[in-house]
Amino acid sequence: MTATAPNVLSIAGSDPSGGAGIQADLKTFAALGAYGCAAPTALTVQNTLGVSSVFPVPVDVLRAQLEAVFLDVRIDAVKIGMLGSSDAVSVVADVLCAFKPPIVVIDPVLKASTGARLIDDSSLDALRQELLPLATVVTPNTYETAALLGISQPRSVEEARKAAGQLIAAGLRAALVTGGHLDDGEGEFAVDVLHDGQTLCELRTPRVSAPTLHGTGCTLSSAIAVLLAHGLPIADACATAQRFVAESIVRGNELAVGRGPGPVHQLGELWSRAGVLMPPDAQETS
Repeated sequence: MTATAPNVLSIAGSDPSGGAGIQADLKTFAALGAYGCAAPTALTVQNTLGVSSVFPVPVDVLRAQLEAVFLDVRIDAVKIGMLGSSDAVSVVADVLCAFKPPIVVIDPVLKASTGARLIDDSSLDALRQELLPLATVVTPNTYETAALLGISQPRSVEEARKAAGQLIAAGLRAALVTGGHLDDGEGEFAVDVLHDGQTLCELRTPRVSAPTLHGTGCTLSSAIAVLLAHGLPIADACATAQRFVAESIVRGNELAVGRGPGPVHQLGELWSRAGVLMPPDAQETS
């Protein structure tokens, strides 16, 4: 672990309902012992029911945000989420090349969990060519993996293993193909496939059946960024982040947020230790 709390920067969209984007990232950073900075790339109009509008931050403002942070704060890791446009991709890539943060984790957000597409074809090309080669690790889900490679969406663990190898062959340093919807043959485990550039392995955690899934991808990639900044090797960071997400999904049931799929609860353990939530019997008699 680092002697002081690492400083981790989120470059992602803003979710006003707090479930995803920079809001989810900042909660994850705090839960895992990092100081969080954030540069929003877009303002979204969304809640637990879906995304209705996206308003990109002007790219000159995005660049100014990033430069202001890097010129003043020692950034130990960067997490990148939704960018939305090829110009935003280019600005972020340019700033990363200039300031060279030691860790870059990219969650290539291509569409919202409700299905709304958040990036166009030119932006996808820019992401492949300019930004992904700068990443320490990239964390696509199966849909994003298929889009990045131009292949059919992986449906099995074996197909995810093959796709992870293809991502490395395409120039990525490390790739974690997240497999929440993969068929592992038994259905008891959620399986993510990690290729760290040399070794291919499967990360398994007991499958969680819960509706509180909003923000899982953001939380996973943010957790990996923090854990890498704390000094964990890539495989350990990814496995620990996977378990953290599973616990956050379960603890999402402790919240009551919105009428749609609820958010994960990254701060659940901290709240429990601090006694923030009263036991149910105390609530009934208060």
